[in-house]
Amino acid sequence: MSLADASLVALRVFREVAERGSLTAAAAALGYTQSAVSRQIAALERSAGVPLLERRHDGVRLTAAGRLVLRRAAVVVDQVDAGARELAGLPEDMSTVRLGWFATAGAWLLPQALTALGRTHPSITVVTREGSTPALVRALRAGTVDIALISSAPPFRAPDDEIPALEVDTLVERSLRVAVPSMHPLARNDFIDVEDLRGQRWIAGPGDPWVMGVWPGLDERPVVAHTARDWLAKLQLVAAGLGITTIPTSLSEVVPAGVRILPVRGGPAEQRRVLLARLPGPLPEPVARLAAALRAAVLETD
Repeated sequence: MSLADASLVALRVFREVAERGSLTAAAAALGYTQSAVSRQIAALERSAGVPLLERRHDGVRLTAAGRLVLRRAAVVVDQVDAGARELAGLPEDMSTVRLGWFATAGAWLLPQALTALGRTHPSITVVTREGSTPALVRALRAGTVDIALISSAPPFRAPDDEIPALEVDTLVERSLRVAVPSMHPLARNDFIDVEDLRGQRWIAGPGDPWVMGVWPGLDERPVVAHTARDWLAKLQLVAAGLGITTIPTSLSEVVPAGVRILPVRGGPAEQRRVLLARLPGPLPEPVARLAAALRAAVLETD
């Protein structure tokens, strides 16, 4: 057998596994059992003659051969889908851009940029999806999004170590702040000393609390009183006086009543970057137009 014998189903499954980062997540997205996904991956690896995935305790990682097959698989799947649309008499859609974005970008940057693009280039259709930065990086590699808004924290490493390196453009860099209830003792001043964050009750997101709601420089084990994935839910919990949370400066304009957003004094500076990432290569015009609208929206909010 050779890779030329690989089935389209196996290529679709492999693309989904590469994007999701695990066999279990891919199975859930496709509506398959995990064993069915495993069989398709095994068949594809037999056709390729080499391992395509490195199985790890936290999911899967593409091998060098897997990265090569993924690039080809993405092209094959997209071309077959385009052929199916053409056979069905549907117009070839060259003006649709698939944009990925991380959660907080949806509260300020995304609506403004898409509204402006709709006014200047109404023929461009933008289809968006929210995801974590690691998930969006995998989606770029898998070819299921064309461009993505991702986040980065010090020491500002590359989004991943895959080859070829992603093209990354820093749209904005702003400081991390803390959201506190308006009646909280910490709200009495115009800043918070980092030492005063010790012993506080935190509202964090799922996963690493230091990434998703707890001040990164805290020198104690945090007390996480509530866990919420949605930023609006976190801020409403803060407004209710149930804890405090970290927040990017970019969300300062959309906080509910009863919340103060304050800078933190002392300790290392905690900066956050909003990045625009894509695979290297020429940009189709619709993607370039969207990228320009995102850059312009950032400038208008500064």
